[in-house]
Amino acid sequence: MHPNEPLHELPFEGLAPPAFAAPPSPGPVRPSARFMLSHPAHLLALGFGSGLSPKAPGTTGTLWAWLAFVVLAPWMNDARWAVLIAASLPLGWWACTVTARNMRVLDPGSVVWDEIVAFWLVLWLVTPADFGGQLAAFALFRFFDAVKPGPVGWADGLFHGVDSATDPLAWHKAGLGIMLDDLVAGACTLLVLAGWRFFQ
Repeated sequence: MHPNEPLHELPFEGLAPPAFAAPPSPGPVRPSARFMLSHPAHLLALGFGSGLSPKAPGTTGTLWAWLAFVVLAPWMNDARWAVLIAASLPLGWWACTVTARNMRVLDPGSVVWDEIVAFWLVLWLVTPADFGGQLAAFALFRFFDAVKPGPVGWADGLFHGVDSATDPLAWHKAGLGIMLDDLVAGACTLLVLAGWRFFQ
């Protein structure tokens, strides 16, 4: 091309560069033993491994709570149970919040600390109870937690609509929701047991 010859417009000149799609956001994290041991909050929220059960982790976590209650009972009294359960509530909120955020799931099924604390509360308040009474408490608690009738369903869905992309407190709300519905399930269990004892 001669230096003084006018430049001809290139065929793609003036066209906008091609748009590239944004990379997809990472999906949920599947819980594993490695994930559980990677953070103290994971270990607590996953119920020291009971939440890793491939089937019915909520039931497995509740069974773990029952076993732990029986094992601890010889060294516990009302004051110690009250302190343990009171400390487990805010600690559980923190653990559930951290674990749900790291799993990128608002209410992971493998998080079972909520079942553990709520069922400890039920067992403590029905004590003294024989094996049959504790079994009835277990069955009722699992019913309310799994079926989620009435107030349990309300508590369960309270924070399911939060958006972590726009709400800076979304994961804290999710952690609170994880704990709340099981506490309501525990309260319903205690109401049914109290009514049954009253009408005996």
